[in-house]
Amino acid sequence: MKTMAEKPPSSGAVSVTAVGDLEKQANSSDRHPPYLDPSVMEDDYERKPTEEELAVLRRVPGTIPTIAYLICAVEFCERASYYGVQPLISNYVNRPLPVGGNGWGAPPVGDQQTAGALGLGTVVANAVTQSFSMLAYALPLLFGWLADAKTGRFKLICWGVGVFGLAHVLMVAAGAKDLLANGTAKAPYFISVYILAIGAAMFKPNVSPLLLDQVTTTVPKVITLKSGERVIEDPEATTERVMLWFYLMINIGGFMGVATAYSEKYVGWWLAFLIPLILYLPLPLLLWFLHKRVVLLPPGGSDLPNVFRVFGVCFRRGGVMRIGRHGFWNLAKPSNLAAAGLSETYKTRWNDEFVDDVRRTFQATGIFCFFPIQYINDNGLGAAASFLSTMLETNGVPNDVIQNFNSLSIIAFSPILNFGLYPGLRKLKIHYGPVARMATGLALSTLGGVGYTLLNHFAYQQSPCGEYGSSDCTIGTGVAPISIWFMAIPYAIGGISELFINVPAFGIAYSRAPVNMRGLVSALNLFNTAVAYAIGLACSSIITDPHLTWDFGGPAIAGGVLTVVFYFTFRHIDQEEYVLSKNGNDPDYHLEMEGTRNVVGENQLNKSSNRPAPIADNEEMMISQNQ
Repeated sequence: MKTMAEKPPSSGAVSVTAVGDLEKQANSSDRHPPYLDPSVMEDDYERKPTEEELAVLRRVPGTIPTIAYLICAVEFCERASYYGVQPLISNYVNRPLPVGGNGWGAPPVGDQQTAGALGLGTVVANAVTQSFSMLAYALPLLFGWLADAKTGRFKLICWGVGVFGLAHVLMVAAGAKDLLANGTAKAPYFISVYILAIGAAMFKPNVSPLLLDQVTTTVPKVITLKSGERVIEDPEATTERVMLWFYLMINIGGFMGVATAYSEKYVGWWLAFLIPLILYLPLPLLLWFLHKRVVLLPPGGSDLPNVFRVFGVCFRRGGVMRIGRHGFWNLAKPSNLAAAGLSETYKTRWNDEFVDDVRRTFQATGIFCFFPIQYINDNGLGAAASFLSTMLETNGVPNDVIQNFNSLSIIAFSPILNFGLYPGLRKLKIHYGPVARMATGLALSTLGGVGYTLLNHFAYQQSPCGEYGSSDCTIGTGVAPISIWFMAIPYAIGGISELFINVPAFGIAYSRAPVNMRGLVSALNLFNTAVAYAIGLACSSIITDPHLTWDFGGPAIAGGVLTVVFYFTFRHIDQEEYVLSKNGNDPDYHLEMEGTRNVVGENQLNKSSNRPAPIADNEEMMISQNQ
C-alpha cells in the first residue's frame, strides 16, 4: 500500500507552487481565490459547494472503503468476546452453585433457579461488575495518550488483543468443575476479569480512530449522480454511515451474550467462557491481514502538559469563582499577560490561539458530561437491572439473556436509521443535527428508566418475599408472577437511545475539538462512560433490596431534567458545518486546510492557526477515540 508521500498526483492535482501563486493573486483583491472559483475549478478538480448549493442541494454520504468494513469485523470479534463475558459476571459472583445442579454451575432443567458459582451476594457482585467496566472505560485515558505519543494506535490494538487472549484462557480455567466445587475458582476468575478490562482499555480508544483514518470523504463537494441529480457528498453523512455500521457490528458482537447466557443456564460455566475465547481467535489473523493494508499514522506527541499549565494560569489569576465565566480562559493568553505586565511572572510555552484551543476542548467535554445519566437509564444503576431479573418468572429463559434485547434493538433499528430515516430526512432537506439526535437519545433513555421503575414496583408488589424479592427468595416459587420478557421493553428503548447518542458523539468529538486536542477529547468521551460505572460502584451499598425501585426512579427523574438542559445548552452546535480535513504529508492535500487527516477539520466554530512546536507536524496527524 502506498504511503501518502508516495501517492501519485491525481489528474486534477494542483502543485503547491501553483496554489501559492493563485493565493497571491487572490490577496490582491477582494475576490475569492481563483482556485475556489467554480468556473475555474469545475474541470480541474471536484469543487466545493457555494452557499446557495449548501442550502438547496440534497446531501448524500460518500463511498466507504472496503478496508473500513474489515476494521468493523475486528470490532465485532473483540466486542463479541467481551460482551460474551461481561453479562455473566453478576450471576457468577452473586449466586451460589444451584442446588441439585450439574456441578458446572447450571441449575436443574425446569427449575426457576439461576446459574451461579461463588455466592458472594449482590453487593460484591455489583462492586465487581462496576469496577470491571469502570476500568475498561477509565484506562483509555492512559492508553489513548500512550498510542498518540509513543506507540501508535495499531501497535497498541495488537497488544490489547494479546492481553485479551490471556484473560480468556484464565476465565475458561475458572469454569472447571473441581475449582467450582472446592471454592478455589475465585483467584483465576477475578484475575481474568481485571486482565480483560485492561485489554479492552488498550483496544477500545484506538479502533474507531483507525476506522476514521480510512474515510475518504473529507470536505463537502458537489457531485453528479448517475441519475443526473447534482448533490453534495457530505462528510457528516459519511461519518454517520460508517459509524452506524461500526456500532451495528459492536452490537452484533454484543448479541453473542445470548449464546453464553444459555450456556451457563443449560450446560455450565466452562462452555459459557469457552465461546468468547472461540470468538476471540480470529482477531490475530484479521490484524495480521490488515497490517499492510490500512492507513497507519505514526505516533506524534501530546499537548496535555500545556493544557494543565494553561488551566493553572487561569485558575491562579481568576480563582475558582471565575471558572466557566466569560473571559476566564483569556487570562492565560500571552497577549493578556503582556498587557497586565505579567509576562515575566508566567512563562508561557503557547500562543493565544492555543488557549482558544483549550477553551473549545473544555466546551466539547461539557457535551459528554451528560452521557452518564443516559447510560444509567439505559442499563440501570449498577447491577440493579440484573437483580430485577432474578425476581421475575423465567420459565426456562436465563435471567441474564434478556439484556441482549439492548443489542437486538440496535441491530434491528440501525439499518432503519442508516437507510430509512436519515436518508429520508436528507431528501426532504431537514437537518436533524447531532445535538437534536442526542437530545432524542436522552429522552428515550429516560423513558426506558421509567419502564424499569414501574416493572420493579410491580415485582416488589407481587413477589412472595415483597421488597426482598432479589435476595435469594425461597418462599413459594421465589419469584413474582411477571414474565421476564417485560424487561425487553426498557432494554430495547435503551438500545435505540444509544444509536441517537453514541454515534453522533464521534462526530461531535472531532468537530468541536481543535486539531491538536482531538486525542484528549476522544479519551474524555470514553471516560464519561467510566463515570457512570463509578456512580454505580459508589452506590453498591444501596443497590439492593428494598431500594431497587428508587435505584431506577431517581435516575429517570434526573434524566428528564437533564434532557431539557442539554438541548437548550448545546442546540447552537447544530448550525455548525461539518468538514473533514484532507491534510497530510502529501502536498496535494494542502489545497484545503490544516488539521488531522480524515477527521473533522477546522471550521468557523473551531478555527485555529495554532501549531505549537515541536510536535505540531506529528500531532496534527493524530486522533484517539470514544462509546
